[in-house]
Amino acid sequence: MARSWERLLDEVARERYPRLLARAALLVTTRADAEDLVQDALVATFAGRARFTSVGEAEQYVRRAIVTRSIDRARTAAAERRAVERRVSWPDPADELVPTGLDRDIVEALQTLSVRQRACVVLRHVDDLSVEQTATALGLSAGAVKRYTSDGTARLQARLGTPALTGGTVPVELIPAPEVRRD
Repeated sequence: MARSWERLLDEVARERYPRLLARAALLVTTRADAEDLVQDALVATFAGRARFTSVGEAEQYVRRAIVTRSIDRARTAAAERRAVERRVSWPDPADELVPTGLDRDIVEALQTLSVRQRACVVLRHVDDLSVEQTATALGLSAGAVKRYTSDGTARLQARLGTPALTGGTVPVELIPAPEVRRD
């Protein structure tokens, strides 16, 4: 047994559709847009299972919904146009992103890392944060920070063709200090 709103929806869609479509065609530029508008209005009207007592009452509600939906669409389209216009006026990101202190090759290599690897490598080696500070900043465990940093560094070394340090020590060349005279 069909519910009363289902019967009304069927009657409105079958019997009153041409009039609703004509109303919508006054508000939009193409037939396809008018059909979409009527469809949206029908869905909006009957989705909440509004309580109508007659087909005429339901049709009036759908007519108001058509107007409301057309206004909503126009506002959305205008907002989208304004957003596009604002975006077009932005400077080209390639022009504004000039890394300071890092070679372009390093920046390009960093972009090949996963998001977490990149974040860990940058925080650890560029910002010089400790493992614990990096873990806190990213909401990760210390072990995860170590793993992401290690994997990211290895990928950077492979990409840049730099040798990995072995033994965990950094080679240091001692330079003798000049003699200081003590009088």
